[in-house]
Amino acid sequence: GFIFFAILYSAGRLFRGWPMADDTERPDLIGAIKDKLIRSKEKWAEEGRLLTGRPDLGHVNRLPPGQRLVTNWPVLDLGAQPDVKPENWRLRVGGAVENPAVWTLEQFHALPQEDFTSDIHCVTAWSRYDNHWRGVSSRALLDLLKPKAAARHLIFQSYDGYTTNVTHAAFSDPDVLLAHSWEGAALPREHGGPVRVVIPDWYFWKSPKWITRIEFSATDRPGFWETRGYH
Repeated sequence: GFIFFAILYSAGRLFRGWPMADDTERPDLIGAIKDKLIRSKEKWAEEGRLLTGRPDLGHVNRLPPGQRLVTNWPVLDLGAQPDVKPENWRLRVGGAVENPAVWTLEQFHALPQEDFTSDIHCVTAWSRYDNHWRGVSSRALLDLLKPKAAARHLIFQSYDGYTTNVTHAAFSDPDVLLAHSWEGAALPREHGGPVRVVIPDWYFWKSPKWITRIEFSATDRPGFWETRGYH
């Protein structure tokens, strides 16, 4: 969903206290930021547009309320997409974990790999069924990282500066992964390659593209769209 609207923001620092990546981790961004689109989404949040979920109803139908089914995979962004070269990609994980880690793409591919099939639901009112992913499951990562008991929240940061937050419980679901492949091929740049987060049971703005950092935290911190009314 709104994860596709992630942008370069204030020289790439969207949540405070986390140092910026070095120059090799700040790929060039192609395109221009569409401030008008950001403002329109802020207005949507104020009006409650497309926020049709009913938590009291639970998951009743495969197609959520207000969604339309598509067979393509729409590309939605603010006109800026990072060009992350595979040799420069890094994933840094830290915070409230026993085993903080830094992985290159080669090292990430050497971790236990799994195949998943799941649906995509975008908060901009479209859904796509039966996407085939390959990557590293969140449960495999949790086994390696060993989060501390206080780690109740995760904050994601992307190469374009986008951030979003999820609970530890949501990240621990059995169908969550960090995907590097889609439909048998490397994940395309426009959809978040080399690696993106996939959390199928939440709207896709919680599945950040171009992931580069994950922080486990005892306290919650709102991300880019959360501070603009979507939460």
